Amino acid sequence: MSPDRLLRTWRSLAGRPGGRWLFARLLGWFVPYTGSIGARVESLEPGSVTVSLRDRRAVRNHLGSVHAIALANLAEVTSGLAMLSGIGPGVRGIPTSIQIDYIKKARGRLLATSRVTPPPVTEPVDADVTAQITNANGETVATAVVTWRLSPV
Repeated sequence: MSPDRLLRTWRSLAGRPGGRWLFARLLGWFVPYTGSIGARVESLEPGSVTVSLRDRRAVRNHLGSVHAIALANLAEVTSGLAMLSGIGPGVRGIPTSIQIDYIKKARGRLLATSRVTPPPVTEPVDADVTAQITNANGETVATAVVTWRLSPV
């Protein structure tokens, strides 16, 4: 999905009843693996996003907390939405690496946030985006740095 289309779709749906739910389903349709965790976009502006994740059996591990890979998936989609909403037309991005630190067990509703100012892209360039994941008490449970390779189309 192009950056313009991403923001246009968000803006047309976010304020409507069921709009955020529908946006999450559309995002999951465009990016099927990401859709598997059931994340929901809470806010989206160019270069800035907040995404929530409900704690439920489908994303839990054997220790009764949210699985490490579900957290990595949440961090990747959050960093990606921030990056893709901030880049201009004619640029595409793909993650090339992720470094994630798990700070404490993730339980309850989680919020992931990312903010980024994408660099100018005239040739392929790498840009790091941080995604911070917090629990309902505002405690950081994980922090990830996702490297995005940006290229002109």
